[in-house]
Amino acid sequence: MMGWGAGWYGMIFGPLIMILVLAALISAIVLLVRWLGGSWHAFETPRHAPPARTAFDILRERYARGEFNKEEFEERRRVLGD
Repeated sequence: MMGWGAGWYGMIFGPLIMILVLAALISAIVLLVRWLGGSWHAFETPRHAPPARTAFDILRERYARGEFNKEEFEERRRVLGD
């Protein structure tokens, strides 16, 4: 059995090299899929927040749901200044 094996250092570097090879292979596959799949922007979160609702928007929604009548709506609208 002489000459068959790498000795004690093979037991340390063998698994380490196998992990590095697998990591490189997985990285290459991920990069290839992203490159073939299109833009990198597909994986980013949107930077534009939806427009904020104003107090008047909320007031109109509540009026539309019937939470108060037209007189109350007009009074609250005047208080808001719109």
